[in-house]
Amino acid sequence: MTAMFSGAGSASAGTFVYVSAATAGAIDTYSMDAKTGALQQVSTFDAGKMVMPMTVSADKKHLYAVIRSQPYRVLTLAIDPATGKLSQEAVAALPDSMPYVSTDPSGRLLFTASYGGNKIAVSPIGRDGLVTDGARQMILTGRNAHSIVSDRTGRYVFATNLGSDVVLQFVLNPQTGMLEANNPPKVATKPGFGPRHIIVSPDNKSVYVLTELMGHVIQYALDAAKGTLSEVESVKSVPDDAGLFPGIAPPAPADDGKPRVWAADIGITPNGKFLYTTERTTSRIALFQVAAGDGKLTYVTNYPTEQQPRGIRIDPSGRFLIASGEKSDKLSVYAIDQESGALAPVGRYPVNAGANWIEIVTLP
Repeated sequence: MTAMFSGAGSASAGTFVYVSAATAGAIDTYSMDAKTGALQQVSTFDAGKMVMPMTVSADKKHLYAVIRSQPYRVLTLAIDPATGKLSQEAVAALPDSMPYVSTDPSGRLLFTASYGGNKIAVSPIGRDGLVTDGARQMILTGRNAHSIVSDRTGRYVFATNLGSDVVLQFVLNPQTGMLEANNPPKVATKPGFGPRHIIVSPDNKSVYVLTELMGHVIQYALDAAKGTLSEVESVKSVPDDAGLFPGIAPPAPADDGKPRVWAADIGITPNGKFLYTTERTTSRIALFQVAAGDGKLTYVTNYPTEQQPRGIRIDPSGRFLIASGEKSDKLSVYAIDQESGALAPVGRYPVNAGANWIEIVTLP
């Protein structure tokens, strides 16, 4: 049983931070000081072992949390607008263990991807914001589907297949709410790159894919009329002097003791100026500057952070970045320099075991 944080009570801030802790089976809730970025512990919600990916509803009233232990399911958790505390309102079955969850911009569809199950799924979200039914659609993919996101119009959806080195391209049928393969249905990365997480630029002109096994960020131009991707460039997030060897896609051979690239998460500031990625072997966060207009990336530097950083998230104001480490009992908050994107430590805060996924919501 996860203990409640001492001193839990009402929070005065309008920004709340949620961190899923897979080992503890908990979601930790914090309030964030809008001026300083400092966190205050509010409460802990007992979600279930292997609670991992989460996403906030379009109207900011609910948090959807996926449980990756059997029975595989997604929880609909109401967000108390005054305190940020969570309360469960619904639960729905998922067809597999899903390491990624997102919604479409309308807030009516929930997307999930299964790494071990090689599939993606679409579940309906009711007008009340609740997910109560099983998957409406399930699509078998190439090996190791790792993430699924919509573009900012809601017309197009993309999913990565780490083991097959492809990004799948879909069109969302607005009448049926079903995904249909685009033409072409996929774009390939270089062999052995292992595309993992996706982020769409605020202007919807670029899609950035972090590759887990090589640590590159691939920039794709998004064709607004067709919803298809075309590669622009691929930029390293891990410098050569890090001493890492390329990662190996599953099924991997026996551990040979070599330190290998193990990239995890990617985020972009709301103004589209700065992009960040994490690498778990070296426990560092990389900073890229994003060129105005064409969205091209320039690698700047990297920063040490919590051990094995699986998750990062930038707050809606674009002024703070939060990082969690799966092997750390703390969260790190950083202030983002608005001119350079440089990260400056704000503080470290206690978190439950196995911290991985972070969501931040700012309420009016």
